[in-house]
Amino acid sequence: MADVEVPVLIVGGGGCGLTASIFLSELGVESLLVERHESTSHLPKAHYLNQRTMEIFRQHGIADSVYAVGTPLENFGKVRWRTSLGGDGPLDARTFYTMDGFGGGSLYDLYAADSPCLSSNLPQIRLEPILRRHAEDRAPGRVRFGHELVAFVEDAEGVTATVQDRAADSTYEVRAQYMIAADGGKTVGEKLGVTMQGPSGLLDMVSTHFRADLSDYADETCLITWFLNPDGAGSWGSGAMVPMGPTWGKHSEEWVVHFTFGPDDPERFDEEAIVPRLKELLKLPDLELEVLKVSHWILEGVLADRYRVGRVFLAGDAAHRHPPTTGLGLNTAIQDSHNLAWKLAAVLKGQAAPSLLDSYEPERQAIGMRNVDWAMFTFLNHLVIDAGLGLIPGQPPEANRAAMEAFFAETPMGATRRARAKEVIDTQRTEFQAHDLEIGFYYAEGALIPDGSAAPPSDPMGGKYHPTTRPGHRLPHAWLDRAGERLSTHDLVSKDGFVLLTDPSGSAWVSAAEEAAEKFGVTVRAVTIGEGGDCTDAEGTWARLREIGDGGAVLVRPDNHVAYRASGPVGDTRDALTRTLSTLLGR
Repeated sequence: MADVEVPVLIVGGGGCGLTASIFLSELGVESLLVERHESTSHLPKAHYLNQRTMEIFRQHGIADSVYAVGTPLENFGKVRWRTSLGGDGPLDARTFYTMDGFGGGSLYDLYAADSPCLSSNLPQIRLEPILRRHAEDRAPGRVRFGHELVAFVEDAEGVTATVQDRAADSTYEVRAQYMIAADGGKTVGEKLGVTMQGPSGLLDMVSTHFRADLSDYADETCLITWFLNPDGAGSWGSGAMVPMGPTWGKHSEEWVVHFTFGPDDPERFDEEAIVPRLKELLKLPDLELEVLKVSHWILEGVLADRYRVGRVFLAGDAAHRHPPTTGLGLNTAIQDSHNLAWKLAAVLKGQAAPSLLDSYEPERQAIGMRNVDWAMFTFLNHLVIDAGLGLIPGQPPEANRAAMEAFFAETPMGATRRARAKEVIDTQRTEFQAHDLEIGFYYAEGALIPDGSAAPPSDPMGGKYHPTTRPGHRLPHAWLDRAGERLSTHDLVSKDGFVLLTDPSGSAWVSAAEEAAEKFGVTVRAVTIGEGGDCTDAEGTWARLREIGDGGAVLVRPDNHVAYRASGPVGDTRDALTRTLSTLLGR
């Protein structure tokens, strides 16, 4: 007999693994998380948390903890391209362009209308301790840092793992019905024969985490400052700087600057040259700074050929790795965990057949592929910006300087160059204004019942989001009123069951939901929206977005994606709902 028996073993204690632990605990499923490191991340790593992630955090009681210490939107709603922070030369401290991003500035009303949550910003070095506390509070003794998976064997009934307690230098055996590999692709996937497909080894990204007072130079509203100078010859060659808090705005105590090197460039490991390079980049030769950590990571855009092998599921970086542009890595990882957790809970509780778990791979792998492609595209598009400014790879610094002087010249040709640059830089909205990409993604196949309708228009630039109740899509947000309480349609969704949205004329759906819940042993809560219903739609937003007529219904999964909809009354609501749930749950 194993030393520990648990329904789910989670390997990895980063953002993906910690949220998987939280979600499972919230769903009443016991899990054990093992992480080989003694503590959470000592690197800033990912930081942008998009609206969909914050919606998930809100559903599971995490959002307030993040908002309390995260960056206020007014301090991260812009990005800019600049020559340097300081300096007194003719090309120093000049701004090429500033763009609104992440739901800030001119984007605010649009983003706020489409979600009950604004995006947030909190680097993993500060986020992961919050997630760890939430995980430990929900599963005392079952979140084990300093414990490393050293071996595992899978069989038809589960997984038997050997875990080493590194501090005690002892091992113990864990028996689990299922395992989540949230290990960043370091151990589990390779042993299972999973291959990562796509380009790798493209560039060596060098991130320098440092402490300095930049309050006299930093922009209070900007999250990312891209440096373009004659010597760096481009966005990634010069560097990109991001504040890391814990105070936000220009008084941030910590910062990160990212550089790129060729993977065979010997200078990439010369850490003694980092401080002089930083001071030269910023044009602040007398700046007092303390380097906290220099880290390296190889740029790649890879996707796992399988997200599931038997009773093992890959999530997060174990399934997809790509450039940081558009901030998709951590967000996608958390959304992987969210998709998987409710399905594992339903199967482990006997509410669904194991076949429900077959939907994880087709749903999330397609999203992973899209996000890998998008991140690669937005990373490389910075080279287009460089070209739009007249910066050409391999061009001598003198030529780059001449291009920059021509850009800032108060001449008709200078105005033309600036207008051209605006046109080109605006294409980078695919990175900073990816509203549709972030909340408009949908599942074409999986745990859903297609209704034959066409998908809404998709913005090829990833910006314009079209709310829809079409099966597979995220439930649109609309503010409602329930007995004087203002709440979102998202608040009607139960994290451990289904919700059926209809109107007061759809009373047959209400009784059908009650019967279906009893038959399948799952939560199916019916909510009527409209005058005389459980909730009223005073602003008329739901009436505009619901895309069904009176007497129709929308069935929503625990992860807030639509599973089924009836555009109007059906002849036998009981039969329709029973058949739907039977298909979804594999029963």
